[in-house]
Amino acid sequence: HILIGNKGELHIGSPECPYKGNLTISLFGRSDDSEVEHSYFGRKYIGVGTGGTLEIHGEKKLSWTFLNKTLHPGQGNENSYRFERSWGNRGVIIHVINPKTGDVLHTDRFDTYRSKDESRRLAQYVDKVETGQILTMVVNDEGSNNLEDLAKKALTKLGSQHFHRLGFRYDDQLTMQINLYKDHDSYWPYVHAKYVCVLCPSTVRPQASISIDTLSNCSILELADEPQGWTFGDRIVVASTDYSMHQAEEFSVLPCPSCTRNQIKVEGKPAYLHIGEEVDGVDMRAEVGLLTRNILIRGEMEPTCYGNDACKFFSFDTFGGHLKRGFRTVHIEGVELKHMGQQSMGHYPVHFHMNGDVDEKGGYNPPTYVKDLSIHHTFSRCVTIHGTNGLLVKDVVGYDALGHCFFTEDGPEERNTFDHCLGLLVKASTLLPSDRDSKMCRDITSGAYPGYVAKPRQDCSATSTFWMANPNNNLINCAAAGSEETGFWFIFHHVPTGPSEGMYSPGKSEHTPMGLFINNRAHSNYRAGMILDHGVKTTEANAKDKRPYLSLIGARYSPHQDADPFKPRVPALVHHFVAYKNQDHGAWLRGGDVCGGTFPDDDGSRQEVKNSLFVGESGNRGMPDLNDQSWGPGGPDHLGRSLPRGVDFPIRGMQIYDGPINIQNCTFRKFIALDGRHTSAFGFRLNNSWQSCPNNNVTDITFDDVPITSRVFFGEPGPWFSKMEMDGDKTTIFHDIDGSVSEYPGAFLVKEDNWLLRHPDCIDIPDWRAAICSGHYAQIYIQTRNPANLNMKMVKDEYPDKPLELVGALGKRNHYQQFQPVVMLSKGYTMHWDQAAPAEVTIWLINFNRNDWINMGVCYPKGTEFTIISDIHNRLTKETRKTGVFIRTTQREKMGLSHQTRGYYYWEEDTGLLFLKIKAHNEKEDFAFCSVKGCERVKIKALIPPGSGPSDCMAEAYPKHTEMPVVDVPMPKKLPRSKLTDQARCHSGKILESKGFRNSILMGIPAQLENYITNLKDE
Repeated sequence: HILIGNKGELHIGSPECPYKGNLTISLFGRSDDSEVEHSYFGRKYIGVGTGGTLEIHGEKKLSWTFLNKTLHPGQGNENSYRFERSWGNRGVIIHVINPKTGDVLHTDRFDTYRSKDESRRLAQYVDKVETGQILTMVVNDEGSNNLEDLAKKALTKLGSQHFHRLGFRYDDQLTMQINLYKDHDSYWPYVHAKYVCVLCPSTVRPQASISIDTLSNCSILELADEPQGWTFGDRIVVASTDYSMHQAEEFSVLPCPSCTRNQIKVEGKPAYLHIGEEVDGVDMRAEVGLLTRNILIRGEMEPTCYGNDACKFFSFDTFGGHLKRGFRTVHIEGVELKHMGQQSMGHYPVHFHMNGDVDEKGGYNPPTYVKDLSIHHTFSRCVTIHGTNGLLVKDVVGYDALGHCFFTEDGPEERNTFDHCLGLLVKASTLLPSDRDSKMCRDITSGAYPGYVAKPRQDCSATSTFWMANPNNNLINCAAAGSEETGFWFIFHHVPTGPSEGMYSPGKSEHTPMGLFINNRAHSNYRAGMILDHGVKTTEANAKDKRPYLSLIGARYSPHQDADPFKPRVPALVHHFVAYKNQDHGAWLRGGDVCGGTFPDDDGSRQEVKNSLFVGESGNRGMPDLNDQSWGPGGPDHLGRSLPRGVDFPIRGMQIYDGPINIQNCTFRKFIALDGRHTSAFGFRLNNSWQSCPNNNVTDITFDDVPITSRVFFGEPGPWFSKMEMDGDKTTIFHDIDGSVSEYPGAFLVKEDNWLLRHPDCIDIPDWRAAICSGHYAQIYIQTRNPANLNMKMVKDEYPDKPLELVGALGKRNHYQQFQPVVMLSKGYTMHWDQAAPAEVTIWLINFNRNDWINMGVCYPKGTEFTIISDIHNRLTKETRKTGVFIRTTQREKMGLSHQTRGYYYWEEDTGLLFLKIKAHNEKEDFAFCSVKGCERVKIKALIPPGSGPSDCMAEAYPKHTEMPVVDVPMPKKLPRSKLTDQARCHSGKILESKGFRNSILMGIPAQLENYITNLKDE
């Protein structure tokens, strides 16, 4: 180890004079060594103690760039040469070839049929060719007539035997092939000349050809930037551009005198396709990272894993070196760190531990930084920032790492900047629940309460390239090019954890405005390119919550000025983000201006997606890799391509969930459904139990190579969609403000079988499993207690034979249940239960504007007694204020006379229906769920006779309360020159038959059209 104590200093180079030589620092040791380890640094370390100084400045090299020309598997972008001649190029044709590059240095033709002078010139030319060059000759048409002995002798010196027997118009064709094979730093030729007797008749023209193929097992990489400092022997990595991160490939740099400024030559051919261009408007160029630096810090490793719990999961030694600091001054740049990190807490390749402010705010001049680092084949993270603020991490490549790569730890870490950092091939680790994969999550139970049963996808499985425990950090020009789970994950610590405990007040991180997030990209991640959602458990395991400390839990992000929820909102902005080839989501953003969970945590907020491009199945078809990804037909051409999950996985451009969400001025390209694969530009979260906000809206949407049948899909029972029996699957809705999706401006798109939202003029679109409707829509949240495990049927009086059956958004073991239907306003409804009615029902008015109303009948057993009040609940202050009471009336029409302080309920005991008019009395902001004063509610407490059976009053309620369907809001006019279906087979202006076509895996639309037209009969 190296320990730098108080006032100790270690300098290697300086910013003004970087170290130019080659230096290796090797750290030795085993985890089971007998010597006593350091109480703070442990073993196998470079440690910077309090007051210590570490300055390492290696040679400046380009850290990473992009591939600027696509690399195809088995091909190396090296030029081949082919020469062919027939009539008009008679005589002996010579090529002189550079044996190192395969380049043709000179070529000439000697017409030794016509002139003896040409024969003498040939002899002189051959004598002047420099030793070591490759000289090739072919005879085209005729060359023997005036070929003299002088020329023949010159050629014989070079070993030629064929010219001695060359005759007049030799009747064979000659093909010469030069294969150049690599031998260390140069090439050596294998010249293959073959005569192919073709017994040509006189009418066949003679032909000679020479081909030069470089079979050198090397490749030329064309880069976006000049590879400053990259030299012979350096190692580089080229990122995957497909769904599997394991398609990243390493290469060694070779000398290349003939390369241009932006080219390098590497040893070997690629095994996979690596895109080097923009595809369908998306920059999909592979990242190319440098792994080698002239200063190397490495851990010396044992050949296999030994003697610790990590060996359950890893076959290799994971006890690497580590660099940890509590310092006076640290600046590190131009360094390679290999085999660093340990599968134990606090031992990482680069670790800033509880250093506070390390920029100008903390008195550091210049501010602390780590730059131009290559951190690869590590055993625990890449860069860890713990209780440290203001650090600059720039031009760092993290490759083949275990656990979160760029990691902020406890929650208080702020103002740190990750600038132009690249992370790829990030794998699971044992350290934290969020690092662990499914197997680790189940097997590692330390910290859990006895009886804990892991749920890996909920508690663990979050390995990420960039793990941000506080939103106030900057990510600029960074790339997350392959992680076992996610590229960028913003996670929330309700209170700071570990040694940082008490550094901020509860809830601050959830309200802290987001730092800069500009020009970042994420691809080849198994879960998502980016997630802004969830928190970590900040309490120890206990009987009530058996999960281990720091397991994943739910949390919601609502940024406000100064992290104060009573001050104005501050939008979280994601600028110029590129995500492609991520298996689950390009981005899952559930924070900032968004409602979440059962209620909006930041009422009045919303999410917006603007000026964005969504591509379904691009020209980047990938390649078969059946060990790691699916392969099947797809795209406009139905050719084979890599697929995110299975061949039937429903690819969706924008997945609408919760809300309110505004999607504006976006283009959707190449979303094309096939039979059995419900690809669509717009879709909804699969297997969703949560609500759908009627204020979700779209405008200025453009479709490019998207059939109208693939614009939207609401789901149907089958693979991936399951039975479509969850509440959120049934209540989906969004508002098409300008008609750019449905072609009906102002219309709402609703699930085709949700009759709470329909009226007689709605237009069914079977391909979308949707209906286009008009109306005024809102929501009610219905909370039930005692019991909480019941199911509900809700019926619209206009369609009593088409109830909506809901099972609740919460688990049946919860102490209360919540139903979240969307309703058409100014209509009547009834509610029914599969058990005895609940003793407590609270109805929340959600998205109701002032004076909006519905009539509601709730089924109860005969003999039930009621206490009903109204109140307003402020979810921010947690205060509830009673606003009125409901008094029983014997005249049902009197319910319409209700006002805020006094309402009326009508108990119709013969049908078992309790009738109320649910009306909003306060103003509401545009995107708020609740009024400016809080959430208006009606609370019903019922004293239900013991032994009562299920409270289902449908048979008694209808047809007594059936109403005639009425269209309150007329359907908008369809946009001109628009068609929802193609029509065919017309005669004399009369439509004889209408036929639609859907893509199928086996037969595309063009083939179906052709078959249809072929089978038409003349009439």
